[in-house]
Amino acid sequence: QVQLVESGGDLVQAGESLRLSCAASGSSFSIYVMSWYRQAPGKQRELVATITRSDNTYYADSVKGRFTISRDNAKNTVFLRMNSLKPEDTAVYYCNAVSGPMNYWGQGTQVTVSS
Repeated sequence: QVQLVESGGDLVQAGESLRLSCAASGSSFSIYVMSWYRQAPGKQRELVATITRSDNTYYADSVKGRFTISRDNAKNTVFLRMNSLKPEDTAVYYCNAVSGPMNYWGQGTQVTVSS
């Protein structure tokens, strides 16, 4: 069982930066593929970024070049650095951990970007 706790969401102005953190409880954090998703009001949850066990990364086209996902296995934490934020980045951001049939979600953290 893994518990994920996100933090770092805030209200910022367009062009500013934020760093989200997701702390995982339990052991074997390094075996999980970690991802950040987001869900804006009235929209479906969408994948933002993924980092694999071997630190390969994937980004949605809408955030490529602005967001960076990273992980610190020693601290059981995954990060999402978000630069040049836009109003359309406003959403609840969720952390996700997957390994085989195991799939865990955090409770989400709100990011609001004002124009």
